[in-house]
Amino acid sequence: MAASFDRYGRDVLATDWRAPARGRTVDLTVELDMVLEDPVTGFCGAVVAIERDLVVLEDRFGARRSYPFGPGFLFEGRPVAIRRPARRAASATPRRTASGSLAVEGARARVARPSRIFVEGRHDAELIEKVWGDDLRLEGVVVEYLAGVDDLAAIVRDFQPTAHRRLGVLVDHLVPGSKESRIAEEVARGPYGEHVLVVGHPFVDIWQAVRPQRLGLDRWPDIPRSEHWKHGVCAALGWPHADQADIAEAWRRILGRVRDYRDLEPALLGRVEELIDFVTAPVA
Repeated sequence: MAASFDRYGRDVLATDWRAPARGRTVDLTVELDMVLEDPVTGFCGAVVAIERDLVVLEDRFGARRSYPFGPGFLFEGRPVAIRRPARRAASATPRRTASGSLAVEGARARVARPSRIFVEGRHDAELIEKVWGDDLRLEGVVVEYLAGVDDLAAIVRDFQPTAHRRLGVLVDHLVPGSKESRIAEEVARGPYGEHVLVVGHPFVDIWQAVRPQRLGLDRWPDIPRSEHWKHGVCAALGWPHADQADIAEAWRRILGRVRDYRDLEPALLGRVEELIDFVTAPVA
């Protein structure tokens, strides 16, 4: 029996003959790093920001463009209408600050107290701000930095601490027999000792208070006493260290790896909390 031949081919009405070649547009919830294409301009980039009414794409050359939500995009070659992600419901778990304290939502910063916390340098102050900043603003505590502690006794005399105007001081390398420990003892014996609390950590520099694992290290390098510690660390790690700009850049790299209190050594955590408690304690 001869096979029949359909000279008109398949029945075009048996399928959706009006469907576009790429398929019909479907809704797509936008996510960060999702790659979208604007077929009109040919711009193709990853989602780097999701704003209230716009999505921001960045191509492989770093160029950015913003688009409103809606149709007109391709995702993996198929047409999509991009939608903003649904807002997440409030978590039942209370939010915590970087220091681990419960966050007080909607609270305003308190007017600064007359009491102060002094630290040795800018890096100390920046680290404390990053981890304890929310707590300090809530309590109205201002942190100031000194150019070292050699003149601490004179600074305390100028500050003239009282029960209502206390002074807390954080010192690097506060270990028995060190210069820093002798200075702390002198302040404690002085006329303002009752209203001053000098505490410290055992590290040569505040950099060491950051857990080395955050930088991919097992431990911080050992630097000879004859060598400037920060320059020695940068040299040991293969980082530039020719001038102060290099040291500042190294610190930015270290500080950038700190997320919260869990990235710091316990020897620092306890001392900072102790200082905050001391300068905020109610007067008996």
